[in-house]
Amino acid sequence: MQVQRVVLNSRPGTNGVPVPENFRVEETTLTPDLKDGEVLVRTLYLSVDPYMRCRMNEDTGVDYAAPWQLCESVDGGGVGVVQSSRCSTYSEGDVVTSFNWPWQTHAVMKGSVLQKVDSQLVDGHLSYFLGAVGMTGLTALLGIREKGHVTKGANQTMVVSGAAGACGSIAGQIGRMDGCVRVVGICGSDEKCKALVDDLGFSAAINYRTEDVSAKLKECCPDGIDVYFDNVGGDISDAVITQMNKDSHVILCGQISQYNKDVPYPPPLSEEIQGTLQKKNITRERFTVLNYMHKADASLYELSQGVRSGHVKVLETVVNGIEKMGDAFCSMMKGGNVGKQIIKISE
Repeated sequence: MQVQRVVLNSRPGTNGVPVPENFRVEETTLTPDLKDGEVLVRTLYLSVDPYMRCRMNEDTGVDYAAPWQLCESVDGGGVGVVQSSRCSTYSEGDVVTSFNWPWQTHAVMKGSVLQKVDSQLVDGHLSYFLGAVGMTGLTALLGIREKGHVTKGANQTMVVSGAAGACGSIAGQIGRMDGCVRVVGICGSDEKCKALVDDLGFSAAINYRTEDVSAKLKECCPDGIDVYFDNVGGDISDAVITQMNKDSHVILCGQISQYNKDVPYPPPLSEEIQGTLQKKNITRERFTVLNYMHKADASLYELSQGVRSGHVKVLETVVNGIEKMGDAFCSMMKGGNVGKQIIKISE
């Protein structure tokens, strides 16, 4: 059968900014003759995520993600439906997801890399398995629970950078539900600020493109900052850390402002900011959700219940067609998305 796929056409290069031309859509032939343990899937939704930027390099710099190879199919989070199966775990019509889903309209995959999902957990919104009820939601929930030390009744203030992105938009809501009395989001447009406050229940939002972040933080966080969910790094994080309280906590989730630079992860801090961390006894530990997968099932169920009840609101930016994968990835890296960036491949 003829299928379309997206391959890595070129690498951005050292300190390079990704462009859509780094990806190429091509047609290929897929042999639907399955071996034992394999399934044929039709792709419904694909995900693009900031961590993928390191996979465009020859060396990712991390041990949990391998680099994409030139002229080979790109992969990431995906959701699809089983069309035929030679794996006893899956039957035709099953909805499945994987972290290693090829960017293809159809694919033959090993059953061992797939996970069956129940559409009722997301009221039929299958793309949520790539976001709020998937790895993104897990990162937000477990990041706060494992590294944030949020305590009900402790009058804590949380700040979230990249707050209108896939992870940040969930993290702020979890922080509020877990007991923070004040949750402030930092994002890149007035539209996003409005969505954070009006739709997601953030206490306040700061547009880092048009406002003085340090001055607005003092205004929005009069009692200082106790928990910082860091998705961006760089100058924004320096501004937040400077105003953090003694014995507070940084949840080091991502550093998207630094991903196009040839620096180690996490990027080094200035002597001044490092001194602030030490003087105030602020914890700043790298958080990798893969280290907590033994808590995934219970956490995903909790997230699904939150989404179904309306306590967790989901923001998505959806584009249609596999040919838009490169555009969607590059837009996401520049903050063009509100919530999770999703590409719909088929009905």
